Amino acid sequence: MVCEAIRSIYNSTARMTTRTRPRIGITMRIELTTDRFYLSRHYSEAVEAGGGLPVHIPLIPDADFLRQTVAGLDGVLLPGSDSDVDPMRYGHDPHPKLGAVHPIKDATDLLVLTEVEERALPLFAICFGMQVLNVSRGGTLIQNIASQWPNAIKHEQGAPRDRHSHNVRLLEESLLAELATRDHAPVNSHHHQAIETLGRELVATAWATDGLVEAVEDPRSDRFVLGVQWHPELGWERDEFARALFDRFVEEAATFADRRARDGVSAGVTA
Repeated sequence: MVCEAIRSIYNSTARMTTRTRPRIGITMRIELTTDRFYLSRHYSEAVEAGGGLPVHIPLIPDADFLRQTVAGLDGVLLPGSDSDVDPMRYGHDPHPKLGAVHPIKDATDLLVLTEVEERALPLFAICFGMQVLNVSRGGTLIQNIASQWPNAIKHEQGAPRDRHSHNVRLLEESLLAELATRDHAPVNSHHHQAIETLGRELVATAWATDGLVEAVEDPRSDRFVLGVQWHPELGWERDEFARALFDRFVEEAATFADRRARDGVSAGVTA
């Protein structure tokens, strides 16, 4: 009953009913104590309700495997993680408050991002996903907000996880401002790291009241790249802005699939 109610939110628009669902790859997480791959249900449910077909990508950091996997996708979602990006990947020594580092997660996401960039695939990056995107473009991270960012607000809100805990200011005429239909939005917050310096081809488009970057976009006209520091997959059923983010991402993936079909390129053929 709950799933049916969720799906009805999007099905009423019927925007995807005449299309094959675009395939959205979502990289998984790893539980080191049990060696299990896993992923929160909310990412896949939000993608499915928006008209996409979620495809879970296991953390196998093999370039050939990931090249063939990404070749069959129409978009990629990089989710959050309970780990931190290894600071050695952006030339910093580890801060005393650095969290757990999962090398297999870093390596897989970075290889996926290489394929995304080469193919100009639509990309939606959330929390850790936005941070690893920034690192992949040569940017750096604040390893621990509380000890490295003066006058920081609380960015680790705890439970309930879908509660809006602070506002973000949105850049005028950005994609985010367009989707929010205003210049600010309330968001949840579950992170102790943040962007320090921006990577290549990334523009900050949202900020917390303490000045931390809360979202990035790629300004190039030939691709869709959006990263947000909050978690729109939590509570998206009741949050119009969060639904709009997933809706637009899936629409971009469907457009990518249509364009590829017109060009006569099979989704299952590798370059």
